[in-house]
Amino acid sequence: QVRLVESGGGLVQRGGSLRLSCVASGRTFSNYHLAWFRQAPGKEREFVATVDWTGNNTDYKDSLRGRFTISRENENTVHLQMISLKPEDTADYYCAAGSYSTSVSTYKYWGQGTQVTVSS
Repeated sequence: QVRLVESGGGLVQRGGSLRLSCVASGRTFSNYHLAWFRQAPGKEREFVATVDWTGNNTDYKDSLRGRFTISRENENTVHLQMISLKPEDTADYYCAAGSYSTSVSTYKYWGQGTQVTVSS
């Protein structure tokens, strides 16, 4: 059974930092991109960042470049370092595995999400 489990969410003040982690299990992920998406209350789920299996190729939502950094520790583990957080970054953050894309529909496997709240 494939599982993606996120961790690292929480409450942080404006300007603070958080590091999210995701561990995938249940199959080999060596040919999968691992990605992060987020969904704010009342909004659609949106792409945040993705990384290929080598960890060398990444892509980001343009407006998040420079503040968010995705890294792949190994075949099964991906991190999202977030700095200079803003209240508008408040959302549930989801880990996903699939082919390269910025589209929700392309990712086959999903975690349950971890909540990030940025207070002003």
